[in-house]
Amino acid sequence: MDAIKKPLIMARQFISNHVSNGDHVVDATAGNGWDTLLLAQLVGNGGKVFAFDIQKEALTSTRELLEVKGLLHRVQLIIDGHEHMNSYLDGSISAAMFNLGYLPGGVHSIITRPETTIKALKAALQKLREGGLVTIVIYRGHDGGRAEESALLAYASRLKQQKFTVLHYDIINQGNMPPCLMVIEKLTE
Repeated sequence: MDAIKKPLIMARQFISNHVSNGDHVVDATAGNGWDTLLLAQLVGNGGKVFAFDIQKEALTSTRELLEVKGLLHRVQLIIDGHEHMNSYLDGSISAAMFNLGYLPGGVHSIITRPETTIKALKAALQKLREGGLVTIVIYRGHDGGRAEESALLAYASRLKQQKFTVLHYDIINQGNMPPCLMVIEKLTE
């Protein structure tokens, strides 16, 4: 499966090709910090990453990773639900990353939920500058994962095509419900 990229790898490629030095971006689900680290590398010293998670252990892991890499100064770690991101963002953002489901290595009953994820996505799209991107890796193989995917697909399919382009990238012939990717671009007017 070398030619076909996994959804998480594709999300990171989209973001890497899009985010530049000085940008302000959001990691809506900090988890163990790998997406936060990527974003911190991309925004440079002039940029800022706002990383959200509701679990203290997720932000602790993220902090430790960023400290080892010397990039903590580029990131604001926020222990709050991603649905509250507008309370923390003053200006526009150039990108947001969502990596849904549960914290790898954490408690599997603590998961992202359709109602808060949709609210967070709306907030991200509201703050997203023209030409900005949102990537959403949707993990469906856990309780609640399919419902979250359905809610996101329904919401994204109703976005006005004059304002947004929505890509849905899915691997359809594998068992165990592999993740899929949604990418939303805010068009320039």
